[in-house]
Amino acid sequence: MPIDIDIHIPTHLHVILKTITFLDVFDVLIVAMILYKVYEMLQGTRAITLVKGLLVLLTVTMICNFLELHVISWLLQKTVTLMFVALPIVFQPELRRGLERLGQGHFFKPSLFLDDDEARSVVNELVKAIKTLSSTKTGALLVIEREVGLNDISNTGIQIDGLITADFLLNVFIVNTPLHDGAGVIRGKRLVAAGCLLPLTDNRSLSTELGTRHRAAIGLSEQCDALIVVVSEETGTISIAEDGRLLRHLDTDALRHALQPAFMPSQTSFFKEFVRNWRRSRK
Repeated sequence: MPIDIDIHIPTHLHVILKTITFLDVFDVLIVAMILYKVYEMLQGTRAITLVKGLLVLLTVTMICNFLELHVISWLLQKTVTLMFVALPIVFQPELRRGLERLGQGHFFKPSLFLDDDEARSVVNELVKAIKTLSSTKTGALLVIEREVGLNDISNTGIQIDGLITADFLLNVFIVNTPLHDGAGVIRGKRLVAAGCLLPLTDNRSLSTELGTRHRAAIGLSEQCDALIVVVSEETGTISIAEDGRLLRHLDTDALRHALQPAFMPSQTSFFKEFVRNWRRSRK
């Protein structure tokens, strides 16, 4: 015997639902997509912490308004107003990067990860070049861009936009040339710029053995999600910087394994996997 379920919808809610059209739903979906892309662009950057702080401030303001704490509410409202005035200044790099992506038609595109075949090809060429640079003790600094854009970094060097091959990279880092001392920025399968300047780390606990290249690699990795490869000019040692940490003395296999997550989204972060394996070995 069928059971009738009487679902009572409040009158005011029923009136609101009747006014919703397909265009309203489409409008909400577009706004949600834009907000998600903005969050995706800010994720992993220092700006995301400022956004969280602003959301906390707005939440506290609404709570104070609800509790009728008039003095605190007035102060918070003035603070929020000042924050919105200061937002274009605080988020200037992110706003510029977003406008650049929008102008280039990249705003709604996925990240610059490559497919498996392209990723293997790029990694093989990088490993081949870095191995040669290490054997000849030729200093090198390679920055692999991920989700966080590095236009500010690439703009400090010489624009190249060349397809990555081992021979090409070896020519870029020839000793006593203008591009040798700076960093090369890799985006996808192309070297977009070389001779770029990187920010140095403020970490005073680092070993005195680490030179400017290593400190610059750590400094940039503290500010974004890039993967930075360093070849020491003194020893030929290969190092990787990621998330403010430096892993040194990598062999060819370890280097190849470290580079794959930078080009393949399905790959686990090299440092996360390294730490996980280390913990397993301690058990």
